[in-house]
Amino acid sequence: MFCYQCEQTAKGEGCTKQGVCGKTDDVATLQDLLVYALRGLSQVAGEARKAGITDDAVDSFVCEALFSTLTNVNFDQEEIAGYTHKAVELREGLKKKLAGAGKSIDWAGAASFVPKTDLAEMIEQGKEHGLFAEASENEDIRSLQHILLFGLKGVAAYADHALVLGKRNPEVYQFIHKALVAPFDKSLGLDQWVGLVLECGAANLKAMELLDAANTQTYGHPVPTAVPLGHKKGKAILISGHDLKDLHALLEQTKGKGINIYTHGEMLPTHGYPTLKAYPHFYGHYGTAWQNQQKEFANFPGTILMTTNCIQKPRETYGDNIFTSGCCAWPGVPHIKNQDFSPVIQKALELPGFEADEPGKTVTVGFARNSVLGVAGKVVEAVKSKALRHFFLVAGCDGAKPGRNYYTEFVEKVPSDCVVLTLACGKFRFFDKELGDIGGIPRLLDVGQCNDAYSAIQIAVALSEAFGVGVNDLPLSMVLSWYEQKAVAILLTLLHLGIKGIRLGPSLPAFITPNVLGVLVKNFDIKPISTPDEDLKAILG
Repeated sequence: MFCYQCEQTAKGEGCTKQGVCGKTDDVATLQDLLVYALRGLSQVAGEARKAGITDDAVDSFVCEALFSTLTNVNFDQEEIAGYTHKAVELREGLKKKLAGAGKSIDWAGAASFVPKTDLAEMIEQGKEHGLFAEASENEDIRSLQHILLFGLKGVAAYADHALVLGKRNPEVYQFIHKALVAPFDKSLGLDQWVGLVLECGAANLKAMELLDAANTQTYGHPVPTAVPLGHKKGKAILISGHDLKDLHALLEQTKGKGINIYTHGEMLPTHGYPTLKAYPHFYGHYGTAWQNQQKEFANFPGTILMTTNCIQKPRETYGDNIFTSGCCAWPGVPHIKNQDFSPVIQKALELPGFEADEPGKTVTVGFARNSVLGVAGKVVEAVKSKALRHFFLVAGCDGAKPGRNYYTEFVEKVPSDCVVLTLACGKFRFFDKELGDIGGIPRLLDVGQCNDAYSAIQIAVALSEAFGVGVNDLPLSMVLSWYEQKAVAILLTLLHLGIKGIRLGPSLPAFITPNVLGVLVKNFDIKPISTPDEDLKAILG
């Protein structure tokens, strides 16, 4: 295997025997084979589109299947193999539609690939289609090809979240198909690949806008909400990941059963949604970010539901109490289908739950764009009066590798006349800090999940309009942490929007060559983080 799609990749270069995430060689190989099968499906989908033929099932499937290859999502060989067979089945169905429309095409390569039925034989097939098999021999073009692939996985994840809630955008799917087949076009040069990478950022903006509409139209716009970090006596279920629909279904199915629902990781911001917070047994938040789950889950006295991504290998101490749903899967862990959470609920009723109340501090969430822009006048006045000097967006993924304490120290050292906006699980480095306020404006504003990056973008755009300047001229600096492929997609969106001066850490991606990095530095002034003191001095003077 060779995998370097996430920040914690071995030696900062690439995982070659087993993923640091826990992904085995065989799982990595099967995921490579799935991507190859999706490229073939996209080839046929592209030709079908030219003939006026589209298939919603194909578009939805490509998003879901590509999502399953993200870091910490699906570790189940059988499920990944099933996705590959389904890709070929859908591909052949599209071919029949094309033939029915009088289009006769001589298919070859990925578009004619036939997977073996035996899992071991599929793994052997996968070895022929690793990360470098369809890539350019030019290392800079190859770098851009992989940036595109990893960003595309992030786009697919956001699009899949929106699809779950019934929101679609054909332009997003059209780009996904186009980008998946791009490596087969050997005529594309460096400039064309740079263009495709930025186009991926544009497609991701559409996907995030779609997801924002899906979440807010279904559950309401988030409002500032205090979330307990303690727990109360009684049966308990812990839900982690990102999926709001799963959470809503779980809340509905646990009504009146004497079970309290707790969030973990990226689920924390869901407490701000009016529809969800209306459930009286939706109690509080337990634990911190995804990489701490093995220790935190071992001490949770109820059942655990992992939605979407962020799962790690379950330990024996809680292995009988954990379930997965959606794209998320681990071998041997019961997988919930069709949002029937009866097994999760029944197991929770059998477990002891918390023996006593334990009050804790609270954190406030719900500062999405509606909440922040509702006090935009106060914000503008605070800046004009110089009571508020600067905004920092300190956002992104958390992770296990050393170096991420930078973000804790950075926020702690941000001067008292500055505001910190944050989103995604990187905030767990400082989410419970008491930073006070500036004239009633909290100095720490939780915008939401990584899925809510669209809100942060809209806040920046609205502030730029209020001040009559471009976003790059705002008293706003972005200090980002990355880990997986959704973070790559968000970064590409920011570059597509022309955002400059982004600081990125804790390390730069292994898939970016020095020459490609040079382009990013020259055109976007992107730079690695240094130390909190040095970066704050450079930003504020």
